[in-house]
Amino acid sequence: MPRHVASRATGGGSRNAIPSPLPGMLHPIHSLIESRAATLHYDPARELSEQQIMELVRLATCAPSAYNLQNWRFIAVRSREAKARLKAAAFGQQKVGEAAVTFIICGRLNTHDELPHLLRPAVEAAILPDPVARDWVAMAERDYRDNLPLQRDEAIRSASLAAMTLMLAAQGMGLSTTPLGGFDGEVVSRQFGLTDNELPVILVCVGYGSVGNLPQKPRRALDDVMSYA
Repeated sequence: MPRHVASRATGGGSRNAIPSPLPGMLHPIHSLIESRAATLHYDPARELSEQQIMELVRLATCAPSAYNLQNWRFIAVRSREAKARLKAAAFGQQKVGEAAVTFIICGRLNTHDELPHLLRPAVEAAILPDPVARDWVAMAERDYRDNLPLQRDEAIRSASLAAMTLMLAAQGMGLSTTPLGGFDGEVVSRQFGLTDNELPVILVCVGYGSVGNLPQKPRRALDDVMSYA
């Protein structure tokens, strides 16, 4: 199974703009992608229910991962005390304190050891033939055993895909989001009890936007970011 995730080139701008919507493209997801923007200001008085938070994570775990490793973990930071600790680790960014919840999305190492267990439901549901599952387990063992750089790359890829999926899920639920890369990873790991096998990859604030937010900013034209081979 290939480890690299293929992506479809998209873009905006006046040159070579893609017609909207494209024939055969599902309009709801098309609209969600084009309307999502990083939120600057949240209404701190509005909270998310536990059911909403769990549904966001459930949908985020529908993201792809190599060999179906699902090498991610989500920490939902929503108490006032926990928000204060995370805000300090994120260099005082106010969004962490205002948003209803901020997810610490982690990538996990050494999950290839869990792969036989992780693939068993797909085998039992007749989605994945048992010989294929055994082949994947063998390939994952070969690829990742004693290869920490590749494990880190894979953990970051998986957590990033899960983060984007979570943001689109939130957009579909009428919520606002902000991805944050500005934080001290060592402090986050220490404050929130991450293990040596867990990497804090990205923070995602989720809540209800307040006044003063901006729409999605114009994107580079396609001919600046795309080529054919």
